[in-house]
Amino acid sequence: MGYLNSVLSSSSQVHADDSPASGGGLSQNGKFSYGYASSPGKRSSMEDFYETRIDGVEGEIVGLFGVFDGHGGARAAEYVKHNLFSNLIRHPKFISDTKSAIADAYSHTDSEFLKSENNQNRDAGSTASTAILVGDRLLVANVGDSRAVICRGGNAIAVSRDHKPDQTDERQRIEDAGGFVMWAGTWRVGGVLAVSRAFGDRLLKQYVVADPEIQEVIDSSLEFLILASDGLWDVVTNEEAVAMIKPIQDPEEAAKRLMQEAYQRGSADNITCVVVRFLANQGGSSFPGSA
Repeated sequence: MGYLNSVLSSSSQVHADDSPASGGGLSQNGKFSYGYASSPGKRSSMEDFYETRIDGVEGEIVGLFGVFDGHGGARAAEYVKHNLFSNLIRHPKFISDTKSAIADAYSHTDSEFLKSENNQNRDAGSTASTAILVGDRLLVANVGDSRAVICRGGNAIAVSRDHKPDQTDERQRIEDAGGFVMWAGTWRVGGVLAVSRAFGDRLLKQYVVADPEIQEVIDSSLEFLILASDGLWDVVTNEEAVAMIKPIQDPEEAAKRLMQEAYQRGSADNITCVVVRFLANQGGSSFPGSA
């Protein structure tokens, strides 16, 4: 955006030369493996962040995965990376009512970020696409246009909806709140912002909410999950992404393959991909939804 981002040097994913980063891991219970890959791509600044975390909560192995695509600088995306999952696992209903805990954690993280922004003279915001694995449950939540896609029974299925201001219900919500949507190269809230839900965006907050849409996926034939910023989805379809990595068992290699393909296809944005493989399904048993 022609804006010099001030990025905190403490972040593990910000490099002096903004070079691509990748990595991965395996859950202690052997149920899932994960990998990530992230690159500034053709952009001079890096506003994408990601988080991959395995934790124990009330005796459950919990996997938390997220992709956060910033706009107006890196502040919001980095804040969400560092705070959203910590707020979530501290929620008293995290195990007993995970959906409401996720909604509360999104709202709380957004309001705390906005409080921290009081001395900033430029608005910053961020999308979020998150996947939470609790026992044999998978919950996907998102705001904005970073997307979650699963491979189930060999098929690509989007399990999140991109929040764009020209969607009928989103436009209605914005107009009901006193805002407007107009065309400025693409459809934008107030002629400014191309997503209709996000963290941050203080000046547009009454229209650009951080209320996540949450889907729970329970199916015995779930093979893997892709979370990615629009740097991937702008140039690769859901079906192409799934077909491309279906034969790649190592999720880090799969994430790198997606990132490299997006770059080669001319993606003009930062590119971040997280891939989670459900290992029980590789041998024919069931996860999630196993008995």
